[in-house]
Amino acid sequence: MIEWIILIIVLIIIFWLVGTFNRLVTLRNRAREAWADIDVQLKRRYDLIPNLVETVKGYAAHEKSVFENVTKARAGAISAEQTGDPKKIAEAENFLSGTLKTLFAVAENYPQLRAAENFLELQRELRDTEDKIQAARRFYNTNVRDMNIKIESFPANIVASLFNFAKMEFFEIEESAAREPVKVQF
Repeated sequence: MIEWIILIIVLIIIFWLVGTFNRLVTLRNRAREAWADIDVQLKRRYDLIPNLVETVKGYAAHEKSVFENVTKARAGAISAEQTGDPKKIAEAENFLSGTLKTLFAVAENYPQLRAAENFLELQRELRDTEDKIQAARRFYNTNVRDMNIKIESFPANIVASLFNFAKMEFFEIEESAAREPVKVQF
């Protein structure tokens, strides 16, 4: 009789360990999938930027520093992406977003550019991409949050430490200026 009770307790513990381990693996893979979604959207953005810059260049040839800054920011974001470090990538992406805002501010000075079909389509594509990047960031951060909660929660933290599950970093905006609402003036 005692052997059966011990056997049942051991089986319950084994099932719990397997279930907790599988849940941690699922959460980790969801976070990795979410990171891959961010990566896809960032690559799409990197592909759109040169086309946008070339379109604006045709109208605003004397705004050389703006184009150089956007090109440098794009290159910096691409190289940061290769590190795989969410914090470095977030910093580079925030800088790139700032330079794109400058590029669009330059475009505002050229009414014929704002009406150009090519520019409008590129701007729409970039806006759509930015929206998808934001959605992918939220999805990633949600999965990272769920993973981190599970890793820190008792008793799952025992299984997490046994199998070296580590907390993951959020994709966050570090600049306080980027958290400020955009001011629109007419």
